[in-house]
Amino acid sequence: MTSSSQSASFKYLYIIASFFVSILIISNIASSAKIVDLGVSLFSIQLVFDGGTLLFPLVYVLGDVLTEVYGFKTTRRVIWTGFAAMALAVLVFFTLGLLPPESFWESETGSAAYDSILGGMSYGGIVIASLAAYLAGEFSNAAILSRIKILMKGRMLWVRTISSSLVGQFLDTMIFVLIASAAGVFGWEIFWSLVITNYILKCGIEAMITPFTYLVSNFLKRKEGVDVYDK
Repeated sequence: MTSSSQSASFKYLYIIASFFVSILIISNIASSAKIVDLGVSLFSIQLVFDGGTLLFPLVYVLGDVLTEVYGFKTTRRVIWTGFAAMALAVLVFFTLGLLPPESFWESETGSAAYDSILGGMSYGGIVIASLAAYLAGEFSNAAILSRIKILMKGRMLWVRTISSSLVGQFLDTMIFVLIASAAGVFGWEIFWSLVITNYILKCGIEAMITPFTYLVSNFLKRKEGVDVYDK
């Protein structure tokens, strides 16, 4: 395990954590900004996905790296930091939505445009969906990866990252789309399209980035001189 003094001495921990939180916020804004339809179907189900799906898998990749190198205890703090940052973003966008608009901005852009894009980050349904899905997905991903690392004695990192991500991404995707649909953010007619497409894309992108996970994890273990097993 790592102590607070050890964490403070790590050179790259806060760089990885900063990217983790930044990508988390950006992907959530992208999720509320656009639904993408590439015109592809799977067994008559139209495959559509929210904009954040293209970037969000990197949150899991960085979460895997953090857990693999620094351990679950450290990753847990980063996950809660990301939660706090998301909550702050929600508060900012909600407050901005309440403030009166300047007349020229209102005529050129308009509150309706704001509400449909950035305002989506502060709606009750999307907020609950995002925060609940994030916590369930990230904590399950980190906990499973950490436990499998002990069982496999640190061998075959790809098995740990993919196995934990299959569970974490499923919980994240299902919880997010379910709550958002129940709150009226997404229509029920695209429920399964969103669930299936988002899950396939998230897991597929993360699987393709597995070599990057190997490179970064091995680099950090050498440079930081740490390889935590959460026993």
